[in-house]
This record gives sequence, structure tokens and C-alpha cells, in this order.
Amino acid sequence: MTETTLFMENFNILDDGRVRQFLITGEGEALLIDTGFEDSRVYEAVRKITELPVRVILTHGDVDHAGGLRDFGKCCLHKADWHLIEGNIELEPLSEGDVFACGGYRFETIEIPGHTYGSVAFIDREKKLLLPGDSVQKDGPIFMFGNHRNLELYIESQKKLCGLADQVETILPCHHEYPIGPEYIGRNLEDAQALKNGKLTGEKHPYLPCYSYRGKWTEFYYDNEA
Repeated sequence: MTETTLFMENFNILDDGRVRQFLITGEGEALLIDTGFEDSRVYEAVRKITELPVRVILTHGDVDHAGGLRDFGKCCLHKADWHLIEGNIELEPLSEGDVFACGGYRFETIEIPGHTYGSVAFIDREKKLLLPGDSVQKDGPIFMFGNHRNLELYIESQKKLCGLADQVETILPCHHEYPIGPEYIGRNLEDAQALKNGKLTGEKHPYLPCYSYRGKWTEFYYDNEA
């Protein structure tokens, strides 16, 4: 069951214990960032909060973020992840610099490929708030296995986010502990570089087609033996 928490004014966090979404309510429209698993029943949770028309934007196309799209019918998503979306969903392109204003928030789109090729983050510079999807987390695991992920791009994107860290005070990841601070961008980067350079030891995951690599700060699920 998805539970809701009013985190800031006009800003609700929806969380089913596995993945979280973010709902911002304005005067004439609501903005929903991600839709959870299909069985997260995010639409029902949204409708308990607002009856406003809802605009959906996705941090990326993985099923735990796009599973509830059928209930909404359309979304904005980076084109590099369109192939991950199943069903008759109307897709609108999402690109670097696109801005979404709602409920006193102004989220700018930052392209951060790596976790998926179409991964993006949303930053509100005035409120010093960053929504990075799955690309910044405390502890992890961060999924980096499968054909639609790229470790080298992930590292470059973390470097890009490091360049924005002085504009961020609060990070709201979609998994694990929240809120976290901007120091976790650099921590994830440090461990991803260690993974790329073969400095971490992998253990075969018991049921996923990958290895688990634990860095100083972050665990990665990765499908190459580094």
C-alpha cells in the first residue's frame, strides 16, 4: 500500500516501501514525478490528495517508476528510455533544460544517463532541492546491470551532478533513506570509479543476473566482473 507524507508545502511523498514518487499540487494542475510499480496503486494515492488534472514526468523508464502509467495514459520521458515503456502510453519527449513549474516549485530537467540511458534529475535551484531518481542514493544497491545501463556514462553524470552540489541542500532519492545531503553525489561517484577501475570485489547475486560490489559508501549491482 502506498503511504503519503506531506514533506513540504504542496509537496507530498508517496511511498510503498519499495519505491517512492513525488506529487506537487498547484492551483490548476498537479505534477507527479514517477508512477511506481503497477501494484503500487499510485493513482489511487494521488486521487486521495487531489482531483486536479495530473501531469506525469518520469525520472527514467524502469518498471518500478513507470508501472502505474496505464492509470494516467501519458507522460514526459527522455526519448532514450521510450523503448522501456509497455502498453498504449502517449509519450512526450523530455530534454535537458525543460522546466516544470507547479505549486511554488520550479523543476529544471538535468540529463544524467547511466543508470538508464534516459535517466534525468529534476532540480529546484531556489529551494535547493534535487530529485535524482535512482542515480544518487545512500548505501544502494544502485542497479547497473542489463543492456540499458552504462557505468561510464553514470560516472560522467555523477561528475555533472557534483558541479551542481553547491546549489543543493536536500536530495530525495526514489529508494532507501531520505532525505540525504549533496555529499552522497561524490560518494556514489567515488565508489563507481572504484568499480570501473577494478578495485571492488564482486559476489554473485543469489537470484539476479549480476554481481554485488560494495564500495566505501555504495553497493552496486553490476553484470561485469570488475
